[in-house]
Amino acid sequence: MTLPFIVFFVCAFLAVLGALTLILAREPIHSALALILVMVSLAVLYLLLGAEFIAAVQVIVYAGAIMVLFVFVIMLLNAGIEERTDFSKLAKYAGLLLGMFLILFLAHWMAHSLIGQQVASGVAGTNVSVATRDLSHQLFQTYLFPFEATSILILIAILGALVLAKKDE
Repeated sequence: MTLPFIVFFVCAFLAVLGALTLILAREPIHSALALILVMVSLAVLYLLLGAEFIAAVQVIVYAGAIMVLFVFVIMLLNAGIEERTDFSKLAKYAGLLLGMFLILFLAHWMAHSLIGQQVASGVAGTNVSVATRDLSHQLFQTYLFPFEATSILILIAILGALVLAKKDE
C-alpha cells in the first residue's frame, strides 16, 4: 500500500463522514463545520488527481469565502436547534429510498458506459493535463464576462442575505 492509496481512503472516509454529519446535525453551525470538512477532504482528493488549481480554488473559494458567509449568516440569524416535524420524518424515509435508487442508477450507468468499461478493464483513458496558466488564460480572456457576471450574482446574494437578516427597528 502506497501513501497516496492510504491518503485517498482517509480523505474519502472523512468526506463521507462529514456529509453524514452535515445531514444529521441538529445545530446549523455544526452542519456548516461539517461542510468545511467535506470541502477540505475534496481538495485533498483533487490534489491526488493532480489538479492543483482546482484544489486551491476549492479551499479558497468554498471552504474559505462561502463557508465564512454561511457561518456569518447563521450567527446573524441566531439559528438554534432544528425542529423535527412529522414531515421531516417522512422526508427521511423518502430520501433514503431516493438515495438508494440514485446509487443503483449510477452503478448501472457506470457499468454500461464506455468509460466505466475502460476503468473496469484497466485501460487508461486520455489523460489531458491542463496547466494553470492555460486555465487562467481561458478564464480571464475567453470567459471573462461569465466570470464577472457570477461575481456580481454572488455579491447580490450577499446583499440579499444582509437585507433578510436585518432586524426591523
